[in-house]
Amino acid sequence: MSKIPIKRNSEYQLTLFITGASHNSVRAINTIKFICEKYLQGNYMLEIVDVYQVPEIAYQEKITVLTALINKGTQPHQRLIGDLSDIQWVLRGPGINFMDKE
Repeated sequence: MSKIPIKRNSEYQLTLFITGASHNSVRAINTIKFICEKYLQGNYMLEIVDVYQVPEIAYQEKITVLTALINKGTQPHQRLIGDLSDIQWVLRGPGINFMDKE
């Protein structure tokens, strides 16, 4: 489990649930980090949870399908589940509003 805090009162409080160092997990981490750095402009806190290392957190959050991304900065908390490699799909995900810098 790792935390990448950016701002204490972040609008985007994201938790990414992964399974070890699998190809899908590494790809999801890279995609989410890219999105955070490019589109959320330092207004986020990202926590990465490996369910192999801390399964109790996945149980508490009722995570049954992986890979999963939760935005706890919204009420209700919003979830995105599945293959997180498609950046445009993820950007339409859990309450993420972005300004395209391209």
